[in-house]
Amino acid sequence: MTNCAPKILIIFGTRPEAIKLFPVVHALSQHGGLDVRTCVTAQHRGLLDQVLAIAGIVPDIDLDLMEPGQTLDRLTARLLTGLGEVMDREKPDRVIVQGDTATAMVGALAAYYRRVPVSHVEAGLRSGDIYHPFPEEVNRRIVAPIADQHFAPTQTAADALRRENIAADTIHVTGNTVIDALLATQARIAGDVTLAAGLDPLATRFADKRIILVTTHRRENFGGGMESIARAIARIAERDDLAVVFPMHPNPNVVSVMERILGDRPNIARIDPLDYPHFIRALGMSHIVLTDSGGVQEEAPALGKPVLVMRETTERPEGVAAGTARLIGTDEDRIVSEIFTLTDDNAAYQAMARAHNPFGDGHASARIAGIVAHGFGL
Repeated sequence: MTNCAPKILIIFGTRPEAIKLFPVVHALSQHGGLDVRTCVTAQHRGLLDQVLAIAGIVPDIDLDLMEPGQTLDRLTARLLTGLGEVMDREKPDRVIVQGDTATAMVGALAAYYRRVPVSHVEAGLRSGDIYHPFPEEVNRRIVAPIADQHFAPTQTAADALRRENIAADTIHVTGNTVIDALLATQARIAGDVTLAAGLDPLATRFADKRIILVTTHRRENFGGGMESIARAIARIAERDDLAVVFPMHPNPNVVSVMERILGDRPNIARIDPLDYPHFIRALGMSHIVLTDSGGVQEEAPALGKPVLVMRETTERPEGVAAGTARLIGTDEDRIVSEIFTLTDDNAAYQAMARAHNPFGDGHASARIAGIVAHGFGL
């Protein structure tokens, strides 16, 4: 590769970003004529490193900005100065960010200050409420007018961008790269079962039960919402035919509530956060997914798993429209009722499990790499 090859700086900082960008990093790196550089902010440290290891990515730049209990103000300020210094040093020809994190928002802003064009992977997701999800909804909206390449995962996302007067010729419907990551990781697990063998004891322990996989970590659910979720989980786990597998997000606002309300119960496995291969296996083992996560709303339908979303709004309405996901909020009785409806009514369960997955075909990253390269005349 010559020194005059266009330099692409890919910036990410959290586990979900790494999952959704590692296929893009690989696709761009395999596309001749581009100088691909990766910069991680380590907004999530341990969870990020798990994905980097399985994806075989060694970042070119690691800002290591994670601090316990860090406020959004301090994180944003440190990201802006840190990423600004990286861009001044690297002088990229294009910056790529993903999704809705502080890293994505600030990465786009720092690039704008230097007149460096920005590509936004997973562009156009909107809930319509700036406080749900918080602060992710506004992070996405800030990136939109800055970016000149918008990689929308669905037509719904593309339409949302057009309503915000984003130029139509800058919007590309690519599918979601999370499906690329999921299918690639599934294939790797099939070829090497040791990649996810850590769940063997749980699979044995709950072999005669239907597993409810739970993930929760949203800021807007901290406090009363998290307590309501915990009480619902406790009631669900009282049934002998069900088990709850709960990879616990390390945030103290989650851990403290769950430890206090759930304690130790035979049908609940509160486990450490899973690396990506183990999480994909956990999805496969589950009967229903109960989550407030964004990405899980896309991953679970690809495996035919109904998703109950513990939020009032979602920036991924395609899953709700297709019937693979249902918004249920955080009310304790509602959560329990929805779970029991799906476990006890097979027709209701199959209607969600068999619904069309609207989020992609596994080739989004190749499309994105092609569009980026074409922009440089390659």
